[in-house]
Amino acid sequence: MLDMTVAKQAVKKRFKPQAALSDTSVDYEVLIIGAGIAGIGMACRLQQQKHKGLFGHKNSGKQKRKSSKQQQKSAQRFLVLEKRADLGGTWDLFTYPGIRSDSDALTFGYSFRPWLNHRILAKGGDIKNYIADTARDFGISEHIRYQHEVQQLSWSSSHQQWTAMVKNHASGEVFTVTAKFVVGATGYYDYEQGYRPSFNKEADFQGEIIHPQHWQNVDYDDKKVVIIGSGATAMTLLPAMVNEEDGQCVQHVTMLQRSPTYVASVPGDDYALDWLSAKFSPLSKQQAYTLLRTRNVLIQQGTYRAAILAPKLMKALLKRGVKTELKGSGIDVAHFVPDYNPWDQRICAVPDSDLFNALHSERAGVVTDQISHFTETGIMLESGKHLDADIIVTATGLKLQMLGGASLYIDGQPVKVGERMTYKAVLVEGVPNMAVMFGYINASWTLKVDLASQYVVRLLDYMQTHRYQIAMPQAESKNEKAQAQSDTVMGALSSGYVKRAQHELPKQGDIYPWRVTNNYLSDRIMLKHRKIKDDWLRFSR
Repeated sequence: MLDMTVAKQAVKKRFKPQAALSDTSVDYEVLIIGAGIAGIGMACRLQQQKHKGLFGHKNSGKQKRKSSKQQQKSAQRFLVLEKRADLGGTWDLFTYPGIRSDSDALTFGYSFRPWLNHRILAKGGDIKNYIADTARDFGISEHIRYQHEVQQLSWSSSHQQWTAMVKNHASGEVFTVTAKFVVGATGYYDYEQGYRPSFNKEADFQGEIIHPQHWQNVDYDDKKVVIIGSGATAMTLLPAMVNEEDGQCVQHVTMLQRSPTYVASVPGDDYALDWLSAKFSPLSKQQAYTLLRTRNVLIQQGTYRAAILAPKLMKALLKRGVKTELKGSGIDVAHFVPDYNPWDQRICAVPDSDLFNALHSERAGVVTDQISHFTETGIMLESGKHLDADIIVTATGLKLQMLGGASLYIDGQPVKVGERMTYKAVLVEGVPNMAVMFGYINASWTLKVDLASQYVVRLLDYMQTHRYQIAMPQAESKNEKAQAQSDTVMGALSSGYVKRAQHELPKQGDIYPWRVTNNYLSDRIMLKHRKIKDDWLRFSR
């Protein structure tokens, strides 16, 4: 008990928390875990409430009016804990050649801060700079503590608060922080390790084996490289290694895939923002940004709906596009025509046909086959063909993980998020005062997490206005809970990394509000305009 008291005193001295508005003393009103695009966006939405006081808190007639300085201090009462040494999340972790977004930058950027770069699929470094600039401009940087890992989250019903056990990796210190509300903005995969299957006789290989998640200053210049994988990472790496993305160029690179993936080429640049906000245009930069963002959202949603309603037509269109791109290369179009329907797994977008242009060169190729075993000099395939390699890149996918690996407890009892349904794809069934951020599988990640952030702010505002201490979604009946599908919050996506993590991810139900629609337009209505109080969200004081 003495150690816990000392730890609490150390936390209060280190982070200088302000007094809580509620009767129960806590260090922070909101604890945000993760300083990636979701965590910084959530912090910005909280920071934007400055002019209203903390989360829209309104003074009663019996309370003394606070000074504007006091209100501003109250509005900043949140903390962002980031396990890594810098912000950016995905865009700080991955450093392999060509790393970029897989959705358009206009919708990948925040709605409240225009993305002004012309590149449609933004480079990883540009995205990280954008996040850092946003954090600085909105005064978030001072609220972030780096190299601080949340290892455990414990809810106390008697104290009506969360206690986070935190490890400072810089000093080795372990201590606790308390908060009224927790926002998990860690994404959905393990930052420490990717999915790495073992291959027969891989110890025989005399070259270098690298997973893209651990790419650090790899020398591939004038070497033979085999990339195992068929997803966005493999399709980004291949052209980057051919096009001297970082001053190096392979002798030859082969993308070795077990099965094909759908690919579509998109324009590399979009200058419409400049045109619409030009000197003599009636639109401001923000208005033009909002208009173009809306355009891209409608295109995304329309394309996805078309793929669901007319999968054969969409498959034919994608096949036709690839056939045109590969004309004259001698490469069979079958390498890019899967046996599943479009959007059963994600469709890979490539800018300005860079993947196909690389395949037209003599330095790149694609092979669809199964691996028999590794050899000293490469990979032997089941077909009997041998692929020579100096470097093998295992772009074999992600290992999924919730809440950055933190364990979860409610009143001393362990809770598995993977056994709970998600409420409006934001809160978790039976878990009080907690939001877990998830983006879209069929559109930009930011579109959904920004809606979720705005919903959390609305929820906190509602709780302050009505003086509620707890908000917890609960299924109305056992029958309703029994309707939970085997589908996770990721929907019917059949990608390998999703299948491998069925037990980790929150589940979804088949009716509102437990069903995940992956529809921005309906989610916008649900999260921004529908009443906070309903039959499933239980409040208590």
